[in-house]
Amino acid sequence: MHGVRAMLALSVVLLVGWQGDWSWQVMPVMLGVVASALTETDDNWKGRLRTQLIAVGVFALIAGLVSLTQPWPALLAGALALSAFTLTMAGAVGERYRAIAFASLVFFSYVALSMQSSRMAARQLTPYLFGGVAWYGFVSVIWAGAVARPPVRHRLAQLYALLGEYLKLKSRLLEPIRDVDIEQRRMALALYNGLVVDALGAAKEALFCRLGRRTPPGWLQQALHQYLAAQDIHERTSSSHANYETLADAFFRSDALYRCQRVLALQGEQCLKLSAAIARRKPPQHKGATARAIEDMQGAITVARQTLPPGSALQALQALGANLTEQAAVLAQVLDPAPTPTERTLVNSHPTTLKEAWHRVKAQLRVQSPLFRHAVRLTLALLAGFALMMATNDKHGYWIVLTITFVSQPHYAATLKRLSQRLTGTLIGLALGWALIRLFPGDLAGSVLIAVSGAVFLGARRTHYTVGTGAITTLLLLAFHQLGMTDGVIVGRLLDTIAGGSIAALAAWLVLPTWQARQWHGLAAATLRRQAQYLDEVLRQYQAGKQDHLAYRTARRNMHKADAALSNSLAAMLKEPARVRLNTDGCGQFLLRSHTLLNYLSALGAHRGEPGARALDATTLETATALRDALRRLATAIEAARSQRPEDWRFELGAVEAPGFDVVPEAPLQQLVRAQLGLAIGVLGQLVGVVPGFRGERAQQR
Repeated sequence: MHGVRAMLALSVVLLVGWQGDWSWQVMPVMLGVVASALTETDDNWKGRLRTQLIAVGVFALIAGLVSLTQPWPALLAGALALSAFTLTMAGAVGERYRAIAFASLVFFSYVALSMQSSRMAARQLTPYLFGGVAWYGFVSVIWAGAVARPPVRHRLAQLYALLGEYLKLKSRLLEPIRDVDIEQRRMALALYNGLVVDALGAAKEALFCRLGRRTPPGWLQQALHQYLAAQDIHERTSSSHANYETLADAFFRSDALYRCQRVLALQGEQCLKLSAAIARRKPPQHKGATARAIEDMQGAITVARQTLPPGSALQALQALGANLTEQAAVLAQVLDPAPTPTERTLVNSHPTTLKEAWHRVKAQLRVQSPLFRHAVRLTLALLAGFALMMATNDKHGYWIVLTITFVSQPHYAATLKRLSQRLTGTLIGLALGWALIRLFPGDLAGSVLIAVSGAVFLGARRTHYTVGTGAITTLLLLAFHQLGMTDGVIVGRLLDTIAGGSIAALAAWLVLPTWQARQWHGLAAATLRRQAQYLDEVLRQYQAGKQDHLAYRTARRNMHKADAALSNSLAAMLKEPARVRLNTDGCGQFLLRSHTLLNYLSALGAHRGEPGARALDATTLETATALRDALRRLATAIEAARSQRPEDWRFELGAVEAPGFDVVPEAPLQQLVRAQLGLAIGVLGQLVGVVPGFRGERAQQR
């Protein structure tokens, strides 16, 4: 949709320019269109209009600042530094403001580039820049009002596609075979869980910005129903009822676990079909394979219950079967008409007042903040790029500044990845642009290719940045060709990209680097605190009855977000220089165990609506409360461990003991809860032993 909107806006610009014989005016209008498009986030038409108005105001301030300081390079550099730091810190307010801040820095380069020859020329070009901004803003707002459904459908389709792969990955853990690296599979699942959590967050934001105070239309209620169903599926799939090695040993000679694995794999396929159905607005083609697989699974579990002695493994198998059966019921109702929700409230992550927005920015004004470090790093990198441009008297030198703006990311690993994509895309774009100029030298063909290139850039820059970079480079070559200014463009673009990318990479390495080792202890502690908060909400559900209210869904989402942040941190740490890492083996072991703990707690949430949920005895509740408190104490101890030596690490679990496992036929759910608490307490003890392993010889040397 981004690409289609850009295609429409750029085509009109080129058509008007072609009809009016405005050759030199077309370029600034196109740059204005690009700058305006960079401010876009997934929003309704009111939010889009608000964003565009704020962006125009910020762009006007930027243009005025550049105009006042342009004759004096030192003052212009100061304006660039002030803009970079202030705008980057403003991104703490929310995603909308991060997009505006990024687009404003790009707009700064566009305005400064237009004023490079003379202020008189700039006075003529700047109105065209704002014309492009206003034109694309108009297209964007009208589009958001007229075409509101496709973005939501896209987010939901993407969510169910990721859920399908997640279910299939989880099914691999249920394979009862010998000599399999189960930890490798668990690690893959833990890392992939972050993608699912991100997709849940994106779908939530797409829904939230379209939910007003009035009763939502039918299509939006249906979308909300599908989102809440996805949350339920994710919680059930995240559940674990036993150690997988224990289940594999207990049912090695039985087909029961294979039957469970088949059901979960088929449900993954069902999620993929639901994704396609949501995207194409067509009913999925089910052939009843999942229903038959569930019947076979239940039959195998019945045989196992009759032939095997009772015990924790058999109980876990029965709970797994019940969970998969309930999950099948949720999947079967995803495309049904949405029931009237008891509560459709979603978390509002946007500030509602200026005071709240300022508090968000103020909270980041500290050296320990990754955003503050990124703001300082980007500011100094841009100043270095500006100094290089002035020293070399490069007529295309603002490409150095633009490259730094696009390549610089909050973390070292992300910056290197973006740099690689930028260089690759630039080389592809230069080669493609050169070839297209030779093949289609005419102005009409060139104009069509410019519109296509701009559309590809804006459509692909978020998901395929290499392709997007290649497209915008092609656009620039074609545009300069039409203006008769191709001399030195190819070499200049390549050298400026290398220079800007090198400065960004060096800044990420040398200027207040945000190494993951600095954040790991805090992220690990936050993960345990979120798990404690979720356990607290689950206990309330067992006492008051199942309710999918906002407090419960928020606790569940926060727990998974914290787990995803921890896994993303480990993935980024593995790409950082070895000398600045923690002991990645120890961190990986902690991630695996904390994710396993999340699985055991999720099982408690998945079964909270079953009969007998309110029949928990005092001993079980006391054990659960002790576990919750121990999680919080361990979180505090981990934060303190950052400044300790590994040999100084001490932590006592205290009076946290696994409850008894006496079989209670009249209260099977209570026995299930006891089993899950016992598993969670066992993992908690393992976590305590892993914490000293965070810090190895490399960390001590650092």
